[in-house]
Amino acid sequence: MILDRSHVVLHHSSLNTVFHGVEHTISSPDAPIHQFRGIKYAIVPARFRQSMLYASYPPIVDATKFGPICPQPIQKSLEEELIGLPDTDIPRQVLLQDEFDCLNLNITTPAHQSSFSRCPVMIWVHGGGNHGCGSSWVYDGGPLVATSIRIGKPIILVTFNYRLGFFGCAASPKIAEDNRAAGDQGIGNYGLRDQRRALEWVNQYIAGFGGDPSNVTIFGSGSGAADIIGHLYSNPNKADPLFARAIVQSAIIEHNVPDVATAGWLLSRALCALRVSTLDQLRNVRAEALAEIHCPIRAVDDGLFFRVGWRESLFPPAETEDADVPVYHSLPALRLGIRKGKSKSRSPHPQGRIAPPPTISGLQPLLIGDSAYDSDLWSTQASSWAASGVVRRLRAICQSLTKATSLLNAYDIAPHTTYELSDRVLELVQDARIAWPTECVVQAAKKGGRQVWRYVFDQEGPARGVPHHAADLIYLFDNVPLPLSPAVSPMSFEDDEPLPSLHSPESSNGDVADIISRSRTLGDIEMMDEDEFDYSRPTRPNGGWLRPVVDDWSYGRVRDAIQSRWITFAWGERPWDNSRGKIFVFGPEGETGERSAGVFEGRRRRKIWEEVLRPLGATLVHKVANELSNGAASGSR
Repeated sequence: MILDRSHVVLHHSSLNTVFHGVEHTISSPDAPIHQFRGIKYAIVPARFRQSMLYASYPPIVDATKFGPICPQPIQKSLEEELIGLPDTDIPRQVLLQDEFDCLNLNITTPAHQSSFSRCPVMIWVHGGGNHGCGSSWVYDGGPLVATSIRIGKPIILVTFNYRLGFFGCAASPKIAEDNRAAGDQGIGNYGLRDQRRALEWVNQYIAGFGGDPSNVTIFGSGSGAADIIGHLYSNPNKADPLFARAIVQSAIIEHNVPDVATAGWLLSRALCALRVSTLDQLRNVRAEALAEIHCPIRAVDDGLFFRVGWRESLFPPAETEDADVPVYHSLPALRLGIRKGKSKSRSPHPQGRIAPPPTISGLQPLLIGDSAYDSDLWSTQASSWAASGVVRRLRAICQSLTKATSLLNAYDIAPHTTYELSDRVLELVQDARIAWPTECVVQAAKKGGRQVWRYVFDQEGPARGVPHHAADLIYLFDNVPLPLSPAVSPMSFEDDEPLPSLHSPESSNGDVADIISRSRTLGDIEMMDEDEFDYSRPTRPNGGWLRPVVDDWSYGRVRDAIQSRWITFAWGERPWDNSRGKIFVFGPEGETGERSAGVFEGRRRRKIWEEVLRPLGATLVHKVANELSNGAASGSR
């Protein structure tokens, strides 16, 4: 989003400086919005060193321009690729890249705030893997802040940049020695600790912008959401929590976080083309060259950052070898259980065969969910597989005919499968890399006594007609140019019951009621057949096939629902009634509202998670998913 050049001025008393920002173009007399961009929050003393908090500003700071971002290949962001817009419709954005000056943040705030305003703060952790930045136009905070003003729950939104790729995650025994000699705490995880620095900066200085440092919500998607889970289960969060609650959207969680020695081996293998053998040589490699090399890891288990037992607490271990792994012979009904009725079955494995995982308590409240077609991220790789190659690869990974057959039958894959093979591979990848790990995080949080609100996002992306990865960001941030159809409301929601929420003396506002009234629970929804919730049901012709079309009505309905729920949660209130396993649904075709736990069974393949994936264990399941999402080698086609 392009901002005009109308300057706004904010005097920050504790920093003893004046920030010159801009008035947002979405600003209006009823919802005035200011934005301060490119504010340095930390400095990088050297490559592969921990960042340090920055607070020494000149008397006047120009906060009218976005700051540099971490070096990365010049290409469209992951979100821009997934959204499906033509290049001509993507806003042009040119951002400088600087390895040592990329740690900066952007603050979007209602105008005329003071240190007494105490607005809740939302901090966005961007995803995109080794690519992307918090300054992307996709994440511009103007529309979300404007909505918060209109509904009487003003928030301040912070986005920020951090180190990516090897700049943010390189580790080895040699780097460990260097870091210890410099007095750094921890090895690797430079990007994660940059994020922690941003939280520290907000905690100390956001009050000067009108924010409440004791009421901070962090939220993110994809790899950014996985980073948030890392923070939740970190020792720094245990010792000094800097946020009050978290929102995790379609987290791409890596179960096999390497230790320092393994990370060093991966670093050496990835960088062998550079022909460097010492740390000094590696530090002298041009940033552009280092950025071009794919970094296969996101975090390092260095023995300091993550809490003891975090992995075991989140992910269930495999059943013992003598446990009976079910081998299904007629699996279409199980694989398509999301459409064929509820399942209240439990795993057939007897209790007590494995030690219960440790429970980590005292974590922050959590709002968490996924999109129905997140695995669209790997559609190109999935299409490269032949059925015989999938069968051979799974048998090789599982090292057990029984285990491999269980997986193959669960997703209806056979050596001669041709019809919808890539769809079936993507279903397996969806469950193994995002949907089931999300459920594992939910269950671990509940065992730890944490409040959890679960949602499913099945609303179609406006440009592509499927609930793809990052489709929720289109509705949440409301910045994407949209190819919408004329609004046609398919049904009336006037008879719905209102959502319960905790009382807030400042939340009684007509606009709040207006938005919530458009996303209430259908009074008779639990009496409907689950086939009626089939998000894959086509509704519009498109090139010989049928697919849903997003019109103004459904877009506005889902946008209003997700924005109001996220803002309500940031205010410390219940976003919806989560009693008795209730969830909130976004889509398909504009549907929104609370739904019973049984509806979740109809939207996701929980029966497969419990009866097939859980007995195999997270380590094996994640290995299978990673192999399939990497695509087929030439000999496996």
